[in-house]
Amino acid sequence: MHSLFNSNYVDVVVRSILVYLFIVVAIRIFGKKELAQLSVIDLVFILLISNAVQNAMVGQDSSLSGGLLAAGALFITNFILKRILYKSQRLNQLLEGKPVLLIYKGEIQIDHLHHLQISVEELEAAVREHGVEDVKKVDIATLEADGNISVISNDFKNVSTKPMAIIAHRRKHKLRGRIAQN
Repeated sequence: MHSLFNSNYVDVVVRSILVYLFIVVAIRIFGKKELAQLSVIDLVFILLISNAVQNAMVGQDSSLSGGLLAAGALFITNFILKRILYKSQRLNQLLEGKPVLLIYKGEIQIDHLHHLQISVEELEAAVREHGVEDVKKVDIATLEADGNISVISNDFKNVSTKPMAIIAHRRKHKLRGRIAQN
């Protein structure tokens, strides 16, 4: 059995970490809307990317130990990156991004849609998926940092079941209560 610090194994670990970081940055650059709105084309793309980077991670080592080592390096890198992002709000916003307002009080924020390359039709479909038939009945729709679209209707009878929308709904009501008390 080879030593864990075999230069080939160190190479596999370093390559795997570099590929992981490249993919994270590439996803951030090419847009977060793709994360939650996977189409058939997106799924095929992800499968092909994983196949394309496999050799970049393991090089000539196609052994079971090389594959397990690459997978282990990816899990550890992912764990460490998530801890760093949890502790650093600034880095988290740089990599994950910030939520972006798409609809405010029934008005579509066209500039934001253009910037994110989301069509009005895609937005309307997301609104319907949340049980609201008309954009005019939406109080707030937001593209969250994770790529999901949260929708809160202005009558608050149709609050999205997405966790972020529920939190936003609760915060809004708490804020209204504080304002009413003052």
